[in-house]
Amino acid sequence: MTIAARLGILVIHNDPVPETEIWRMVPDGVSIHTARFECPRPADTEYVGSPAGALAHAPDVVRGLDQLGRLGAHSIALCFGSSSFFGGPAFDTEFIETAGAHSHGVRVYTAATAITAALQASGIRRPLLVMPPWFTEPTFRATEAYLGEVGIEETRLVQFQLGPEWDGTARYNAFDEGAHWTIDPTEVHQQVVKAFHDPDTPRPDSVLVPGSGFPSRGAVVPLEQELGVPVITSNQAVLWYGLQLTAPESAPHQATAGSLFGRRFT
Repeated sequence: MTIAARLGILVIHNDPVPETEIWRMVPDGVSIHTARFECPRPADTEYVGSPAGALAHAPDVVRGLDQLGRLGAHSIALCFGSSSFFGGPAFDTEFIETAGAHSHGVRVYTAATAITAALQASGIRRPLLVMPPWFTEPTFRATEAYLGEVGIEETRLVQFQLGPEWDGTARYNAFDEGAHWTIDPTEVHQQVVKAFHDPDTPRPDSVLVPGSGFPSRGAVVPLEQELGVPVITSNQAVLWYGLQLTAPESAPHQATAGSLFGRRFT
């Protein structure tokens, strides 16, 4: 088989979700290649951002960029949206420029730039934000601020709720404790539908899942079919944007991206 695109992804050390989901969405002729780096969040703390230059120069990030570049990846994505949300679009610009010095000329982008491109291609203005259960208030505010900077006029936020067995775990520790292994796409679907139809709030024009580590691929098509709006996830956007950069014939056309995200990649 001829490989149309080789997409590299940089993923934090204990996150299996981006590669698992993206591999299941790739069209024929596309391959995914992963490098891992140590998450800059200190243990048992809330994450509140990283300087772009420091993250791009971190030894394991540099090693991943170098290896993916020498491997022959056509593009490399940083699957760590929280860093962009806290740093704003300026983080993306600096990280992409700095990381490019280590990637042997391979184009680098972030999950947040991919999400932004997907939102713009779909004409989205009022998404329902579905936040992972391990995100906390600082990340909520940072995400909303980031989206405001890239032109999203209005957002409504809902957080996925874990079962009662997680009540004794600090939210910011839930991912490290393995909560991502317990999330059922059926439950994601049910919680999002309930929030979407809240009679006391304006109707959103889409659903956005901005967390790379939140398993949501299995809920995309059922949500699109039931709600009749585009559903965009971070991992889906990373794949779509990488294909736009390297193999556009394998990606949905921008004019129809809003209705094809789930059906095309799931």
